[in-house]
Amino acid sequence: MKHTVLRSAILALFLLTFTTDVDAQDAPRSWTMDDPDLEWGPCPDFMPESCEIAVLNGPPDQPNADIFFKMAPGTTVPAHRHTSVERMVLVSGEMEVTYEGHDPVVLKPGTYAFGPAELPHEASCADGEACVLFIAFEEPIDAMPTDPIAADQ
Repeated sequence: MKHTVLRSAILALFLLTFTTDVDAQDAPRSWTMDDPDLEWGPCPDFMPESCEIAVLNGPPDQPNADIFFKMAPGTTVPAHRHTSVERMVLVSGEMEVTYEGHDPVVLKPGTYAFGPAELPHEASCADGEACVLFIAFEEPIDAMPTDPIAADQ
């Protein structure tokens, strides 16, 4: 539990470093996944080293922040949960997402997915192209590792 709280605090500090300009929060803007102005940083330490996050909108320690989440091809993010629901759209690659107690779902570019708060899940990026996932959080951004998800869904 102590390590989980520490990891969440480290994630929050990282995300604060990469927050978009607070003064610009009321200004319209748009981003593409390869925008040279995006500031990509590492994911929490329990995730693959190649994983990266870019904050698109809002302070990540406040409600309603948006991010791009990037995974290298052929990598898997281990089981974890979030305090917030997630509203997601896959931007590139092909990603399989498995929520505890549910069948795996394969996301392709343009696919919308909803992730309930506190429900453990894992994700794998298929070989070939990096996976970039847009995620909108309702609550402050966090990610806590959980026990592996049983294969006999």
